[in-house]
Amino acid sequence: MPSVSAEAPGAGITMTDDIAVTDAKVRIPEGISVRVRVPASSANLGPGFDCLGVALGIYDEIIVETTADGIEVEVTGQAADEVPHDGSHLVARAIARGLSAGGAIAPGLKLRCVNAIPHSRGLGSSAAAAVSGLAAASGLLAEAGIRPPFDPDELVQLSSEFEGHPDNAAASVLGSAVVTWTEQGGPENRYRARRLVVHPDITATVFVPDTESSTSFTRGLLPDSVPRHDAIFNVSRAALAVVALTSDPTALFAATDDRLHQGYRAEAMAPTAALVAELRERGFAATVSGAGPTVLVLSIGPVPADVREVASASGFVASTVAIAGGVEISRSSD
Repeated sequence: MPSVSAEAPGAGITMTDDIAVTDAKVRIPEGISVRVRVPASSANLGPGFDCLGVALGIYDEIIVETTADGIEVEVTGQAADEVPHDGSHLVARAIARGLSAGGAIAPGLKLRCVNAIPHSRGLGSSAAAAVSGLAAASGLLAEAGIRPPFDPDELVQLSSEFEGHPDNAAASVLGSAVVTWTEQGGPENRYRARRLVVHPDITATVFVPDTESSTSFTRGLLPDSVPRHDAIFNVSRAALAVVALTSDPTALFAATDDRLHQGYRAEAMAPTAALVAELRERGFAATVSGAGPTVLVLSIGPVPADVREVASASGFVASTVAIAGGVEISRSSD
């Protein structure tokens, strides 16, 4: 690792071992690039509101290269015409945050984003963008020899700060399924996660509609308090979900039941609520994926064709997806 001497803020630029330092930040040279691949995620899994998540095999990919100046963002795929193409892009903001956390800046960046995760569908697209940007910053810092890559706990913390809760972000960082929690106290929340090894017999199917949903809007539909018996119900089901996900998938149906949030949001997502109800009537462990409107089914084996046809008739496209691994960082030439 090169030696770095930092001057006081406003002292200008110095050079140490060909690494520029400006305002106490190491300036990353031009021409360093990394590639990042990050999975989608589904949060809550029924009862685990803001504390359970699973990584799904739909991937966004980005290639980031440091340049002389400016920020250039090229986007293809999902929402390519709807997201900003400048420094306000979430990936670009996450890169800047990650570099700052590592004590560095980049004079310019060129981003190429290939989006496969549907936006505003409850599949963690914003968390994936935050994770991909922070992972890219981690890769740039390591390639420049400034510091080792962020460890998983650091990535969970930094990416969860963007979301305000860690379930989606932690799933995209760690892969598989996750249990997350928030420790409050001091100037900042500490976001924590532990990875669960999902039982190999479990298959994930997502039913994605054309309609979108706003997380902030659907959160606003939730009450400030719930009946004690509903809270007890969800605590038991969330605990059971850990067992079902890891060792006993026959318990998935009971383990994905919920009284904490889905019912309160049902009127705002009537087709989603109707599909969840119909799938559960047929014995499938169906839940709203995150804030919706996508529906997630966790099952032993694939969902039958006739059930997919029912969903299709209601405007949902069904896809079987893998339980994914976590974020991947590599040299862009790899």
